Amino acid sequence: MSKTRVLLAEDHVLVSEGLTKLLETDFTLVGTVVDGHALVQAVKKHTPDIAIVDISLPLLNGLEAARQIKKCEPQTKIIFLTMHSEDHFVQEAFKAGGAGYILKQSATAELVFAINEVYQGRTYVSPSIAQGIVSQALNPSSNSKKAAQAETPPLTQRQVEILQLVAEGKSNKDIAVVLNLAVKTVEFHKTRIMQILGLKTASELTKYAIATGIISI
Repeated sequence: MSKTRVLLAEDHVLVSEGLTKLLETDFTLVGTVVDGHALVQAVKKHTPDIAIVDISLPLLNGLEAARQIKKCEPQTKIIFLTMHSEDHFVQEAFKAGGAGYILKQSATAELVFAINEVYQGRTYVSPSIAQGIVSQALNPSSNSKKAAQAETPPLTQRQVEILQLVAEGKSNKDIAVVLNLAVKTVEFHKTRIMQILGLKTASELTKYAIATGIISI
């Protein structure tokens, strides 16, 4: 019987090495990547059964990468492995197509079980996170402000990509290289993003990106 094929997206070297050892024991690890763009391309290439995805990936965050994956390879199931325990991140993760959500500090104890659950068509959420979801369901107004902040921004996929790269401190030229665009095209999108969001500076864009979970501090 063939093993479940897993792809890992994690940009912290030590964490990646530890997870690799854990995964290789029970599954076929088809690859590891360190940013969101590489993740999307690797899923297209390897079509894994499960993608383990950190939310806070560089170049393209895990949430946006997941949205793209579900469009091009919907059969690949996504488990988010993250430091973010806030309810609004959990909600956005499942809206983006996630089938599992695990806190990194629980990975050793939960990840293998979670992969097997998700592979069988079920969902998995770390117990400590599940309690927060129940509390939110019982008190829907308690985190309304946070939920509103985490709403998917009213931007196109390309604009979200550019917003993240701007917030990560990359120049227009750098962004053009990463996304294979003309510098003028990047400048146009950047101006349009500011118009849509009502912002005027790169600093304000960065604050917006942090507030909405597009990047982490």
